[in-house]
Amino acid sequence: MSAVDPAELERKRRRHRNEWIVAAIFILIVAAAAAGIFIWKRSEERAIRADLTYIPGPVKITPEVTALQELVRIDSSKPEGVAASAKWIAAYLARNGVRAELIESKPSMVSVYARIKGRAPGGGLLLFSHIDVVPPGPGWTSEPFGAGIGGDRMWGRGTLDMKALIICQLVAFAGVAKSGNAPEHDLVFLATPDEETGSEWGMQWLLANRPDVFAEVQYGITEGGITEMTGTSLTYFGIETGGKQIVYSIIEARTREELGAARIALEPYMFPRMPQRVLPEVKTYFAQIAPTRMQFREHLTDIDATIRNGKFWELPITYRDLVQNSLHTGPPEQKEGRWTMLVTMANLPDEHPDARLAWLAKTIAPHATIREVPRKEGPVPVSSEKTELFEVIRKRVRERYNVTSGILINYRSATDSRFLRKRGIICYGLSPYPVSFFQSLQIHKEDESITVGAFQDGVALLGEVVNDWADAD
Repeated sequence: MSAVDPAELERKRRRHRNEWIVAAIFILIVAAAAAGIFIWKRSEERAIRADLTYIPGPVKITPEVTALQELVRIDSSKPEGVAASAKWIAAYLARNGVRAELIESKPSMVSVYARIKGRAPGGGLLLFSHIDVVPPGPGWTSEPFGAGIGGDRMWGRGTLDMKALIICQLVAFAGVAKSGNAPEHDLVFLATPDEETGSEWGMQWLLANRPDVFAEVQYGITEGGITEMTGTSLTYFGIETGGKQIVYSIIEARTREELGAARIALEPYMFPRMPQRVLPEVKTYFAQIAPTRMQFREHLTDIDATIRNGKFWELPITYRDLVQNSLHTGPPEQKEGRWTMLVTMANLPDEHPDARLAWLAKTIAPHATIREVPRKEGPVPVSSEKTELFEVIRKRVRERYNVTSGILINYRSATDSRFLRKRGIICYGLSPYPVSFFQSLQIHKEDESITVGAFQDGVALLGEVVNDWADAD
């Protein structure tokens, strides 16, 4: 039997201890990795379950869906299609016991007007919409006027802009008519032509030639609202109360170089970094949307402090544009021996267009002059949210969608509300059905579509709003 070397024994003990330490560390790493994979899988599964954006839901064909298909299948990008759509709308009302008047401002430019008399004078509600649609153009992967249903969507020009809302309004209006009970105030339905090309033969013509259509009207509901979404969940329901006003002007110069110099003079005003002024309604809008924002929440909560602290320039242009008079230019063109360029000014709602045109003329001098002004709008007041009708909308939105609702100030798009607000009518723009950001991008573009289930929710929501308003004491 050999003797044990104490030094060798100590070396073996240390080696075994180190091996155990390494083994323990390895086991911990494996366990942590396994736990990480498990947690990752659980989070991924939750994300997949939560984000059903591309998983079509079940579709139930209801009379409202069929009605929308019938209306979308009429090509109202053409005058004869506008007239045919107007007749279809009048026939729908007739089937529901309502006599409608067809008003023709010029051949094929036909409006549909109907009224249910209320018990008390004044305070009337106008449900207004436009019949015409933008021509579909190339690039569609489905028939533009087919109104086919694929997955859980109906595809076709006008599904969002704005025939789905026409059906929502028709159903709500017919529901009040069929109830047999007179509303507290007049309820008016109006569908007009020519909105997509300026409303000259639609809303503007009616205001000038048929003031009786707007008699006793205090409120209006039309398009223009937004529904902000994450996946399939609503995060903010925006009720449009106003927006920037547009002025188109064509400037001209003797040479392309002079026109270029005029454009260079305008460049600092295209994307200005400093605010001009914050309207009270814009401040309210920022504060209402701030809690739903992952970015810029603090910036929007107190826009005055953001400006005071020199952080305004950090905001995206979509927010900055609401406190600025902004503009952009088109490409240079040669016309009748002169060089011309379109200048589009987006003015704050209360800005007078003549003052802005005078500023434009001064800014581009001496390089160019204003040749013509094809479109000039404003000032237009922002509608108040402090009304009973706004609270009715907010209440019904909360009950149906469990989401915050508030005002929306549009920084680019315009609706026929701009003409009525100048006449003192309080107008609210709604999208009663949820529309995702990506769906909204297809308005005026190819493959426009609406989710059928969302549309049906919109029919129900607007019906509830109108019924509540009709029954108000």
